[in-house]
Amino acid sequence: MSDALVKVHPAAAAARAAYHADLVSEVSAAIARHDVVVVGMAWNHPVRLARRLLDKEEIPYTYLEYGNYLVGWRRRLALKIWAGWPTFPQIWIRGTFIGGHSDLKRLKESGELAQLLGRAAS
Repeated sequence: MSDALVKVHPAAAAARAAYHADLVSEVSAAIARHDVVVVGMAWNHPVRLARRLLDKEEIPYTYLEYGNYLVGWRRRLALKIWAGWPTFPQIWIRGTFIGGHSDLKRLKESGELAQLLGRAAS
């Protein structure tokens, strides 16, 4: 469903915007400062796979880790609401949200990842 179809009462919109706003601001600032940002959590296999792919391709990235399966879920929920993405990792390339590990892998395999980063495909 597109955001244009969802009506949100102003009070609910304000509550959503305030929900762990410090964390959202931290991630937003990292996205503004760095070409590649990976947001994840400990013990999460897709997060490890995404980081390995970036390491193998020698693509520098900033990694932000928030909790694990046992702690930090409420704070991570704020990121899910903000990004509109239900899982981790959450990956941004040059300010554009691209999805998670499988999306990163598809972009790499198609050559689009190199294009997004302004590099020659490997």
